[in-house]
Amino acid sequence: MGELASLRPLLAAMRGKKLLVVGDLYLDCYIFGLPARVSREAPIMVLEETRREERPGGGTAPALVARALGAEAWQAGVIGNDAEGQRLRQMLADQGVDVSGVLTDPTRPTTTKTRLVAEGVYNVFPQQVARVDRQDRRPIDPAIARSLASFVEATAPEVDAILLSDYRSGVIVPEVIAAAARSGRLATVDSQGSLADFRGLGLVKCNQAEAESYLGEPLGDPERRREHLTALRARLECERLVVTLGPAGAALAEANGAYHEVPPLVRRQVFDVTGAGDTVIAVMSLALAAGADALAALRLSQVAAGLVVGKWGNAQATAEEIEAALDEMESSRGWHD
Repeated sequence: MGELASLRPLLAAMRGKKLLVVGDLYLDCYIFGLPARVSREAPIMVLEETRREERPGGGTAPALVARALGAEAWQAGVIGNDAEGQRLRQMLADQGVDVSGVLTDPTRPTTTKTRLVAEGVYNVFPQQVARVDRQDRRPIDPAIARSLASFVEATAPEVDAILLSDYRSGVIVPEVIAAAARSGRLATVDSQGSLADFRGLGLVKCNQAEAESYLGEPLGDPERRREHLTALRARLECERLVVTLGPAGAALAEANGAYHEVPPLVRRQVFDVTGAGDTVIAVMSLALAAGADALAALRLSQVAAGLVVGKWGNAQATAEEIEAALDEMESSRGWHD
């Protein structure tokens, strides 16, 4: 079976899989407006507000990816005792995510990211002009950490994989990592840094800049990249290491010594890269849980990520959209399995 044809049954096998996502939970707020004039108070544009949107963001994204692909999803994390947290919890529940692991900590606010976005009649794409973040990056309270770890332990027997979505906002603490690691389930992580904290997991993912920062080495040269990432996987003692490379696709290093680089498999105009990394880790986690080999899982994740960057905000690619993209790729003259 060709490499593209093999992705279709894999996509079907992922439906119904069960994924627990533990992460830093964000509420993404968007305020859209039409550029009206330059302010008299400062050299800035005045926007006349037209609409507002709210979406789950941050570490909620992999759970939403799972739901878009027909999988079941549990969400665990921490919100504040505030209106934003309640709206975030409800939005997740409305999209079919189990929110029994979303804990409330009254000592910290729900992380909220508010974006001011300019749009106009002739603009194809809205343009973000400013962002205001409200968050507390301190590690969560020890009692909350123990409760979160207990939830992971209790839920592990019900799921096929546990995904840690680390946005470095204090939720992915040692107790939570340890609970995932000893769960007996596939444990994966999308880390924005501190890679050594995740030693021994089934899959560790980061981007090129994060890997370069950890290694202290540039990864621009493909031959040197292979050497460095193979060594990094060994240092992390993980089964698989995936490093996303932006326009160059992604690299995969495995414990059996295999190394691969997969280019972007879907060519779309890049609209918004938000959610692309979350898509990669979620698709790979589900695919591996469905019995795929790591290379096939990475290929499928690259198809999904290529669709997501053509959408606005924290968006997801549906199974139907991925199937249509596979059809398009198979019919293109440039693809021959």
